[in-house]
Amino acid sequence: MINQKKPTGKLTQLILSFALLGLVQSVANAEELTGTLAKIKDSGVIVVGHRESSIPFSYYDNDQNVVGYSQDYSNLIVDAVKKELNMPNLQVKYLPVTSKTRIQLLNNYTYDFECGSTTNNLERQKVVDFSDTIYIVGTRFLVKNDGKINSIDDLKGKNVVTTAGTTSEIRLNQINNRDNLKMRIITPKDHSDAFKALETGRAAAFLMDDALLAGERSRAIDPTQWTIVGEPLSYEAYGCMLRKGDTQFKQLMDKAIADAQTSGQALESYNRWFTQPVPPRGANMDLEISSKMVELFAAPNDNALD
Repeated sequence: MINQKKPTGKLTQLILSFALLGLVQSVANAEELTGTLAKIKDSGVIVVGHRESSIPFSYYDNDQNVVGYSQDYSNLIVDAVKKELNMPNLQVKYLPVTSKTRIQLLNNYTYDFECGSTTNNLERQKVVDFSDTIYIVGTRFLVKNDGKINSIDDLKGKNVVTTAGTTSEIRLNQINNRDNLKMRIITPKDHSDAFKALETGRAAAFLMDDALLAGERSRAIDPTQWTIVGEPLSYEAYGCMLRKGDTQFKQLMDKAIADAQTSGQALESYNRWFTQPVPPRGANMDLEISSKMVELFAAPNDNALD
């Protein structure tokens, strides 16, 4: 029989001290989680907001899976949360949002974050926060090839459609009032409905971010009938949206995005969604990467462009 010495009093005290220190450190680590990460840890669920028809950013494929360029970033963020919380089996739920509902549903805790086609601007920064930028767009018009429309001046007195709840709606109304263009502005709830208004002749032009216009054009019966025209009325930065003041979650999101952009992973995603055929119909956005996007990938940031 092996004769084992019992710990001395001092040794026992030391062992208990280390055990207590470990317990305190464990509690401290648990208390370090704040905001959305704490909510996810407690519930075992992360709820991801997404768009239903913002091709090629965030939309449904034929199997009702959420896919797209922005969804690639969303997936990276979910993976980063799983790793940070050591929860590889974290339950992931998806919630469709629209331009009008996305901020309200985020702030009432219906979902946890959204990567779609949401512009980071100073007005929205009053009520929500944004991750590092994932895409930079120019606001332009989609028109029929034979419509003889090349700029906003050609739309005086005509019907123009733009999606409700977007920065494009705000900007179009500002220009219309400022320049007395007397345009009649139609504002359906989503991009696909806006394009239908254009396609059926109820509007002469569709004002929106150029990449979204390319996505809607790709779904047309004959995409070659439609052209994106005009100098950009503005440049805007898309970011993933999260609740205001959630510094811990924002740091995690920014790191996941910056790592993808500086490693070349984001460029691969860009080429997949903007320069090659994409589901569900194999359409090609045919948008080569811009100089602004190249600059962004080299130096990730969360700057608003207004």
